[in-house]
Amino acid sequence: MLQDIPISTPVLREASSCVLETERLTLRRPTLADVKAIAHLANDGRIAENTRRLPHPYLQDHAVEFVRATSTNDGESVFLIEQNYSPVGMVGIDRSEPDAPELGYWLGVEHWGQGFGTEAARAVIDFFFEEFDAEHLISGARVANPASRNILEKCGFQWSGVELHRFEALGSSTPVDRFRLTRGVWSSLKNWGSSTRRER
Repeated sequence: MLQDIPISTPVLREASSCVLETERLTLRRPTLADVKAIAHLANDGRIAENTRRLPHPYLQDHAVEFVRATSTNDGESVFLIEQNYSPVGMVGIDRSEPDAPELGYWLGVEHWGQGFGTEAARAVIDFFFEEFDAEHLISGARVANPASRNILEKCGFQWSGVELHRFEALGSSTPVDRFRLTRGVWSSLKNWGSSTRRER
């Protein structure tokens, strides 16, 4: 749920030039060829009500704007999640606030409950801590969204409090559980699975 230490420049390359691969998933930069699939997946109120920045209804024009923004925004590493070459959702890290890099993700409803969120989040967390000189990563989940909170806890995030955040689709603010993952905790957990990266 694209939610929101000093960070240095990437040690290797930015997200746009690499593909992350896990046991079941491929994560890559979204392109304009993915617009129809992204709009189809994202146009569900159940996703929008748990994701701060997604409007509802979510149109192809929104997807075009999103893909174009990701190609020019150096402060965000965004990946399209694919299973067997079929898009299932999005995951990324917003680094626009240097002291508060934030993990976010969402999955198409038909892909909920299969462990894809945890698998994709772990791959992107590995990418982030390996590529950037940051000491922590934050994230959040609506208090009313235990499935997302479960993903964060499986990835080693520790609860840090509750804040009110505005959700575009709701048109109002709602309580969000805030979480934090430190580099030290990540280091102790990073053998959680096999993920590989290849440069493009």
